[in-house]
Formats: sequence, C-alpha cells, structure tokens
Amino acid sequence: MRERCSAGVVCALLMLVAALLTGCQAFSSAAEKDDTPTSTPRAASTRPSGYGAVFLAVDECSSFGTTSFTEVPCTSERAAARVVARFDGTVGSGPLCPATTDFVLHISQQSPGSDEDGDGAVPQGYACMRNLEPPHPGDPGGGGGPRTIVGDCVYGSGSGQVRETACDGSGKRKPQYEVVKAVGKRADCPASTALYVHLEGPRAVGCARRV
Repeated sequence: MRERCSAGVVCALLMLVAALLTGCQAFSSAAEKDDTPTSTPRAASTRPSGYGAVFLAVDECSSFGTTSFTEVPCTSERAAARVVARFDGTVGSGPLCPATTDFVLHISQQSPGSDEDGDGAVPQGYACMRNLEPPHPGDPGGGGGPRTIVGDCVYGSGSGQVRETACDGSGKRKPQYEVVKAVGKRADCPASTALYVHLEGPRAVGCARRV
C-alpha cells in the first residue's frame, strides 16, 4: 500500500533480500540436467521521508532505521550507508547493482502534476547502498546482500532453494556449499561441482562445492 507525501518530498522504499539481507537463490544438484533455475523475488519494505533536492544521489548518505531511511550528510553521526550507484526503472528491468552492494532502496519522487492515478507518486528508480562501516553482507562470504557472488556460502533451505550464510560460520546456519566460480553454462563448471546456484549477470551459473 502506497502512502501519500506532500509535493516536493522525496520518498524511498527499502528493498530487503529475504530476511535482513539474507540472499535466497534457486539451486539444483550437479547431477541434474535441466536449465539453470531462477532466483526468488526480493521482498519489499516501507517508504521513508526524503532530505534535500534529489533523494540519495550517488555518493550521498542515508541514516539507518528499523522501518525507514532518511538522507543525511555523510559527515553526520546518523550517516550509515552511502549510495554507490543509482539507476532509473525497476531492479528487475534495470542494470545490476555492483557486486558488493549491501542492500537496495527503491526511490519514488512526489510529482502530483504529472501523476496519472492521482496519488502523487512517480517512481524514480533504485539506489545501490553500501554500509559506511562493517559488517558488509554484500562482500564475498558476508552472508547476505542483494546478489549471490563468487565467494559466497549457502545452505539448502528446502523446496529447491538455497540461502546465503556467512562463510565463517557466524550466521544462524552453517554453510554447506561455497560458490567458487561463475560461468555461462553448467558444462564449464569444475568436475568437483556439487551444486549449481543461479547468479545474476552474463555468467549466471554459480559452481558450488561442499564445505
């Protein structure tokens, strides 16, 4: 449900991956011969109020809250994350965020004069965010982030799915597999591959070994 804001106020919608930045990807056994499966949809959260003329431009910073984000100066004590990339459109149709992005925000700007459905909300795109300080769940082995990349660890969560978890064992679940290589097709994976994990990008097959 979208909430209304006054004209000129910029709003953002936080995109979480699974629960608290825990990545969720489809997988299949190395013994299977079907096509690489697809990932599960990302979950959405709430819309916060904005700060400044353009909400969260590249290199600007946001605060971190349990239900909302607001833009703040990067020198502020409240600054928690920085915009590393920003794109128009939706995450599903636009460019990928950098591999080590920690989380993604969907951004909407109020523009009642150009709005067609009368609620004053016009989508503007999405921002790829990186925490100013550790932890960085988007780093290889970090246990989360919007993308699964080489160096990440996963465990089977049932129903043909895997979820990311920290490779160092500090997460709630112990790692079962580690993505050691990204390739364009399964035939290019090493012989030791035990699991195929769907990745985003041109090399969409993750070759994972047991840990």
